[in-house]
Amino acid sequence: MPARIVNKLPQFVSKVEQRAARGMVQGLVLGASEASVLTPIDTSKLLNSQYRSVEKQGDKIVGTVGYTAEYAIPVHDPDVKQRFRRPTAKKEFLRLGFERAEPNIRAVIKGAIKT
Repeated sequence: MPARIVNKLPQFVSKVEQRAARGMVQGLVLGASEASVLTPIDTSKLLNSQYRSVEKQGDKIVGTVGYTAEYAIPVHDPDVKQRFRRPTAKKEFLRLGFERAEPNIRAVIKGAIKT
């Protein structure tokens, strides 16, 4: 009786990509949450304009967090001097938030792919 070979590689790759995307979403939530604490608040428009997206680009899973408020870039820019009302607010809040959350983000993505 001949041996039957079944190629399950495409299903395996698909499952790993789904787990990676879930891990990416979890990582984005961690980084965005940390950035939210550092985001300046006046009317909350900037904070409420935060978005995140995850998409597949070729063989990569790419996650993005940003702000749609038109003044987000000058508020984030360290060269534009401003004073903030919120004590925890900082310039470069998005970058700093993700830097603070980086160890947890790495652990979450690694865990999501392993399971």
